[in-house]
Amino acid sequence: MLRLSDVTYLVLDHDEAIAFFVEALGFVVRQDETDESGWRRVVVGPGEGGTGLVLALSSGAGTAGAVGRQAGGDVAFFLETDDFAAQHARMTAAGVRFREEPRHEVYGTVAVFEDLYGMPWDLIEPPADA
Repeated sequence: MLRLSDVTYLVLDHDEAIAFFVEALGFVVRQDETDESGWRRVVVGPGEGGTGLVLALSSGAGTAGAVGRQAGGDVAFFLETDDFAAQHARMTAAGVRFREEPRHEVYGTVAVFEDLYGMPWDLIEPPADA
């Protein structure tokens, strides 16, 4: 069996990224360790299981332009919930910027929001019969 455990997510600053993911999105910090050389590994995710985001610092000119554009301007991450209304209200109150009003599609209730770097994400609640 194969699983996708973690994915790399480029950030400009570990602490500001942790604050966004924990305070605005409700994620938990799964790992935050610094080794002897000063290299820091930070992993956040929605709860204890499933795929996590490894918050990797942009290493300068080579990757700075990719921060916030890791999917070329498209939605790269789909945050699934079983209570869209509650999560939408909580995230809005935490200052998350939604690009649109919630809409109902055949695949569920969805709205595009932006992360701290302006990258689009979907907040989505699949239909009950899915």
